[in-house]
Amino acid sequence: MSTEQTQTGLVAALGRWDITALVVNTVIGGGILGLPMIVTGMLGAASPVGYIIAAAGIGVIVLCFAEVSAQFRTAGGPYIYARQAFGPFIGLQVGWITWLMRVSAAGASANLFVMYLGAIWAPARSPEMHWIVITALFALLAAINIRGVQQGASASNLLTAAKLLPLLVFIGVGIFFLRPATFASWPPAGHGNWLRAVLLLIFAFGGFDNAMFPASEMRDARRDAPFALLTGMGIVTVVYLLIQIVFQGTVPAGTVTDRPLATAAQHFLGAPGGWLLAIGAMVSVWGWFAATMLGTPRLTFALGERGDFPRFFSAVHRRFRTPWVSILFYAGLGWALALSGNFEWNASLSAVARLLTYGVTCGAVPVFRSRDPEAKVFRVPAGYLIPALGIGFCLVLLTQMGRLEFIILAATILLATLTWLWSRLRPTTP
Repeated sequence: MSTEQTQTGLVAALGRWDITALVVNTVIGGGILGLPMIVTGMLGAASPVGYIIAAAGIGVIVLCFAEVSAQFRTAGGPYIYARQAFGPFIGLQVGWITWLMRVSAAGASANLFVMYLGAIWAPARSPEMHWIVITALFALLAAINIRGVQQGASASNLLTAAKLLPLLVFIGVGIFFLRPATFASWPPAGHGNWLRAVLLLIFAFGGFDNAMFPASEMRDARRDAPFALLTGMGIVTVVYLLIQIVFQGTVPAGTVTDRPLATAAQHFLGAPGGWLLAIGAMVSVWGWFAATMLGTPRLTFALGERGDFPRFFSAVHRRFRTPWVSILFYAGLGWALALSGNFEWNASLSAVARLLTYGVTCGAVPVFRSRDPEAKVFRVPAGYLIPALGIGFCLVLLTQMGRLEFIILAATILLATLTWLWSRLRPTTP
């Protein structure tokens, strides 16, 4: 693969299929492995409709991201979009909230990995092995990504294919074992559960913005970013919907499990099916980590580059030309939070944080259009209707925020404000 070095010192090595794989890899992670049972408990037989509603809402937001991302060749994703559209203060708020979103998602997914490992290897359930597995999960991928963006992209691409294989087997075989009676055995949706269920599904559908963080390492962000977002999220939507249908059509109501896909596979493939999905789940989460370890450190790199974080976050490794300090910082903080994470709560917190950053990006669409109405980039159809729908979708779901989620979000906003004040009041080096 041909590469070029950007003005930041990073290497432009990511092509459109690398970015598409990054989108799929950062979205298909822990969420779809843990949520089918939770969502079915809330929505019952109507659960697939919940997926369609979530996919439609996310689709509107993805269209906005496709237009905005095509205009940037700078690392940072939503942080950069907000900074350029609304100024440094809002940009920094979005940067911190995005950081909260990614770290809380890492905590949820790491614990899901250990949970599935414990299902096929009992020693993993011990506290000592739990610590060792999570440490290895973060340390190995941090080392791979420090050695080079191409190594990180290759790991992400390989794990994307590896994670899709067992899921496609699950869908391809399971669809022949669907039973209408089993599907109908699930009760109707619980009263007042729809918005909460869709909020949780935002966790499963979210994360595509992570693929936009390394824009300065893309070979042609203007064309490739929109293609990757739309293609990748189309793949994700089809896979998610079919997984939910197979689960509900093969697992009868009354079943209680924290490993829904493995449980469903055992119903139509026996014990080998349970093993296949347990191993596939671990590969899926590992692949998610490979993608997020490639993308998320570029956020703190961008914050450091602009003086919104300490400058050492923008350090580039002399030999490997990667943001090694930001990679180590993300891996270390993610590791610490993963050791005390709770899947469902972390998923809700991550979804709430995503909605705020997604709403701001939707709001940036009309701002950039007014500044450069003739820009030769991907344009969202239907004028300003799509951005307005995206903002409205985010605001409606934010009403489902719990008290603890609100407190943590408020603390993050306060911390971002203090960081903004620090960056403006500290002495400037000539």
